[in-house]
Amino acid sequence: MGRSGRALATYAGILEGLHNPALLLGPMTTQEAVLSSRIEGTQATLREVLKYEAGEVPVQSSKTEDIQEILNYRKAMRAAEAELPKRPFSLNMLKGLHQVLLAGVRGASKTPGKFRVTQNWIGPEGSTIETASFVPPAPEGLLDHLETFEAYYRSEQPDPLVQLAVVHAQFEILHPFADGNGRLGRILVPLFLFEKKLLTRPTFYLSAWLEKRRDEYYARLRAIGRERGAWNAWCAFFLTAVEGQAIQNSKTARAIVELYGRLKERVIELTRSQFAGPLLDQAFKQPLFQSLHLRFGPRAPSKQAISNLLRALLKDEILKVVVAGAGRRPGIYALAELVNLCEGKRVI
Repeated sequence: MGRSGRALATYAGILEGLHNPALLLGPMTTQEAVLSSRIEGTQATLREVLKYEAGEVPVQSSKTEDIQEILNYRKAMRAAEAELPKRPFSLNMLKGLHQVLLAGVRGASKTPGKFRVTQNWIGPEGSTIETASFVPPAPEGLLDHLETFEAYYRSEQPDPLVQLAVVHAQFEILHPFADGNGRLGRILVPLFLFEKKLLTRPTFYLSAWLEKRRDEYYARLRAIGRERGAWNAWCAFFLTAVEGQAIQNSKTARAIVELYGRLKERVIELTRSQFAGPLLDQAFKQPLFQSLHLRFGPRAPSKQAISNLLRALLKDEILKVVVAGAGRRPGIYALAELVNLCEGKRVI
C-alpha cells in the first residue's frame, strides 16, 4: 500500500470509530460543498451558507444563487449516500444526481438529468470552439464512451486509487452534461471509495486540496491526450491529492470529535440540565441557528428554560451571537469553535 492508501486507511479507521458520523461530520460535508462549488466560480463562504440556513437571507441575489448551488451539491452528496447501499453506481444514478445538483439554480435550463446532445467546450468567457482550451467528445458517440466509463468504474483493477484517478479524469474529459460536470465529477470520488470498500461510508472531502491548486488541477486534466506521460503525471497528482486531503480530513475529524467530547462535558457541568446534550447535538448539526429552530421532542423544555440554557452557553463563550435579535427578528447563535475549525481559520 502506497502513501495515499495508508493515509486513506487512517481516515477510514477514524470514520469507523465515530458513534454518530452524520452528526459530527455534517459541517465538513457542507464545507466540501462550499469548496467544490467555489472551484466552479461560486463566492459564498461556509459562514454565509450557515447564516442562510439559519434564516439570514443575503442582500445580493447572486449570493443567494451561489448558496442554493452549494445546498444542491450537499443534497446530491446525501442522496448518493442514501442510494448506494441499495444499488450499485450506474449511469442512471449519475443522471439522478445531476438532476438534484441543477434543480432550481442557474443551470436549471441546461437539461438536468440528461446527457448532452450538443457539443460543448471549455475556455475563458467569450471563447468559441475554435479558441477553446478543451473540446470534449462529440455528442454522437457520447453514450458509447459513457458505457465504457461505467464498465471501467465497476471493474476490479490492481490499484483502486489509480483506478479512481482514471475514473475522475475520464468523467471530466467526457463532460457528459451541459453544466455541473466539475461538481459531479468530485462527488464521484467518495462514491467510488465507498463502493470499493476503502471507506465504510461515502464521506471523503477532496475539494479543499484541489481548490488551492485549481490551476494545476485543470492543467493536468487538459494535458491528457496532448502530452507524452500526461496520464502518469495526472495519476501522480491525484494520488498526492488523496494523500494530502486524507491527512487533513483525519486531522479535522479528530479535532471535531475532541471538540464534541470537551463541550459535552462542559455544557452538562455548566447547566446541570438534561437538555444541554440535545442542544449541543443540534448545534453540531446546524452550527448557526435560531432558538426557535431548536427541537427537543415531546418533553421539550419551556421557552424560558431554553433561554436560560442559551444565556449560560453565551456567558461561557461556547456560543456567540452573530446576528442580534431586533424587534420581531430573532437572533442567530453560532457554535463558533466548530465553524472556525471547519473553515481552517477564525471567521467568527
